[in-house]
Order: sequence, then structure tokens, then C-alpha cells
Amino acid sequence: MKVRWGILGCARISRRGLIPGIQGSKSGTLAAIASRDLDRARAWAEEFAIPKAYGSYEEILADPEIDAVYIPLPNELHKPWVEAAADAGKHVLCEKPLALDAAEARATAAYCRSKSVLLMEAFMWRHQPRTLELKAKVADGLIGDLRLIRASFSFPIDAGDWRLDPARGGGALWDVGCYGVSTARLFAGGEPVKVRATARFHAKNVDLSLAAVLEFPGGVLGAVDCSFEQPFRCAYELVGTKGVIEVPDAYLPPASGAPIARLRTIASGSDADASADVVRTLEFEAVDQYAAMVDALGRSIASDSLEFPGEDGVAQMEALEAIRAAAAS
Repeated sequence: MKVRWGILGCARISRRGLIPGIQGSKSGTLAAIASRDLDRARAWAEEFAIPKAYGSYEEILADPEIDAVYIPLPNELHKPWVEAAADAGKHVLCEKPLALDAAEARATAAYCRSKSVLLMEAFMWRHQPRTLELKAKVADGLIGDLRLIRASFSFPIDAGDWRLDPARGGGALWDVGCYGVSTARLFAGGEPVKVRATARFHAKNVDLSLAAVLEFPGGVLGAVDCSFEQPFRCAYELVGTKGVIEVPDAYLPPASGAPIARLRTIASGSDADASADVVRTLEFEAVDQYAAMVDALGRSIASDSLEFPGEDGVAQMEALEAIRAAAAS
């Protein structure tokens, strides 16, 4: 039986991501949407052919015909509504970051586990075929021993954007830098043991631009930068002892056409001419990454086992907190 989904809130990311993702998934069906404005919920339900519309989040959680919920609410609302969903016995896909800080994330993950519901942080890019295949290729030694993971994500925002409010978990690191940190953790296969960072701060003491260096076990380094005041950039790079993989449009692959990566295999010899390197383009299956994420949670619900459980979100939050502290000091 398909997982019956509900969405808490009419957020922009729901329109461009999770609504088409759930409706295009193999394992799920979108059964209901809720807003604190019933008219808005009804308008979205009509627009997207969603069977039920609710005028409060409490109502959608009380619906016995909902199995799982997606929470795209602002950061400060993640913990209370994840826990409310757990109380209602609903599995949860929660927008990143999982919480405002590591302590909240730990409490939230533990609460969901105590209620026997699955909790997953919504890093859709991890479920792309491109990501999964590159992870396997790097592990198999395609570029030799992995030594560096570089990731950049930036775009400008308006001065009045809520993401500049410290009380709401504002700042570039929490919103977009988290992708680079997630990338470094995924490909390094562990957690950073040392962190250095610097940032340019807004008057409200939230980071507008930030750069960090992370050291992982085994000699792997991560270099992450993010910004709310720089042009759009969205890419990561995997550097090994024998080659380099560049991944454009890393977290937002093109809507049409196959996602790609560029592989450069270095010529043998320590001082070889770079012109002798072999460069080729790798193509990957074009899959809706949001649908892939929904199906990953659907499989997990069926097997009661999660590849990226809430505890992964806790580790992610601990890394973000360490970076933010390093930048502030």
C-alpha cells in the first residue's frame, strides 16, 4: 500500500519540490495539505488536486488516513511540529536544518525514536542517482585516494528576508552551507574531527558569507563556502590522488536532460603536464530527486530501517554548530 502523505504549510519549496515529488513517486500519494489559512490550503488543494485541505496543522496530524508528513516550516518550528507529528504516530520528513541547534536535534531524534516513528532530514540531493553512483565510484578508487571535498552554494537574498533573523535560525551556513557540510560528511564517510572557519556577519549577528575547512579521519579535507550576498553558485568537487570529479548544478540538477559530472584523470608522474590529463563527461539518469527521497522514506517505512536516520541529522547539526562557533571566535 502506498504511503499517504500530508504537508504542513504552503511553503515555496513544497510547490517546486515535494508536491510534484510525492505525486511522482512510486511509493507515495499526497492525501492532504494544511495551512493556518484554510482558504490558502483549499486553493493549493484545488491547484494540485490534493484530496483534503485543513486549516490547522493539528487537524492534519489528527487525520488517521495520513501515514507520514513533510514539514517545510521555518527552522524554529521544526522541533515542536516534528514532535507533534511523532505524538500522532506519523513518520516525518523534515526540512533542513533539523533544528535550531544540536541540543534540539538530539532531543527531537530521541523523541521520534521513543515514539517508534522514522525521522529523516530532507536532503533531496543525496538521493539522486548521480550522488549514489559517484559515492560508489569514489569508494571504488576511481580518483585514487580521496583527499579534498570542495563545495559552494550561494545566492543573494533581500535585506528583509526571514533568513537573516537569528531567532529563526538565520544565516547562510544553516540555510545553504548545510549542503556543503552534508556533501563533505557523505563522501568522507565520517564526521569532522577539526574545524576552522571565518565569516562576514550581518548587523543582526548572522553569517552573510562563510568559509570553513573541515578535517576528517584518514586525511580527507573539506572546504565549504556559502553566502547570501554572492551570485548563484551550486557545485562540488571531489579531488583524489589520481583524478578530480567536478559536479555542476550539484543540489539543483537541470529540470530536463541528464545530470552530468566531469571526470579528469591525471597523467602518470608527479610533474606530468596537465594537458595530458584525460577529461570526460559522465552522464547519469535523470530522476526527480524529491520523488527519489520520498521513495527512500517509503522503502524505509516498509522495512522499518532508515539509511539516513534522525541521528544523521544530529551529527550534521553538531558539525554546523562547530563551524558556526569557529567562525564566531
